[in-house]
Amino acid sequence: AKARAEAANIEGRAAVEQAKLKAEAAQIENEAQLYQLKSKSDVDITFQREFTSLEIDRARRLAEIETSRTKDTIRAIGADTIRAIATSGPEMQVKLLQSLGLQGFLVTDGKNPINLFQTAAGFIGAQPPAALLPHSA
Repeated sequence: AKARAEAANIEGRAAVEQAKLKAEAAQIENEAQLYQLKSKSDVDITFQREFTSLEIDRARRLAEIETSRTKDTIRAIGADTIRAIATSGPEMQVKLLQSLGLQGFLVTDGKNPINLFQTAAGFIGAQPPAALLPHSA
């Protein structure tokens, strides 16, 4: 009986030790999974930051290109041509802009956009030609 009690005691301690080892193994496994998730999350965040930074840079460069193109176009057209468009009749506005290859061009002071056709029409009290009005579908 004493031997059986000792054997049961040994089996009990072994079971407790085995449970402790299983718990430690589970804890190590969980910590490893957590580390993997954190690492993946960190990589995803870094990627998203870099991607966003590249997109912002791309948008900035495209805006600079468009600004430069617009400035060059305005410089190429010249103040006299812009004045002629603004003071001409609506039909002449269409012909002038078509000859320059421009469609729906806007002049702005940087704060308030002004439609050249509507501004010129307002100065002379005329309506813009039907070709310049937005088409409704």
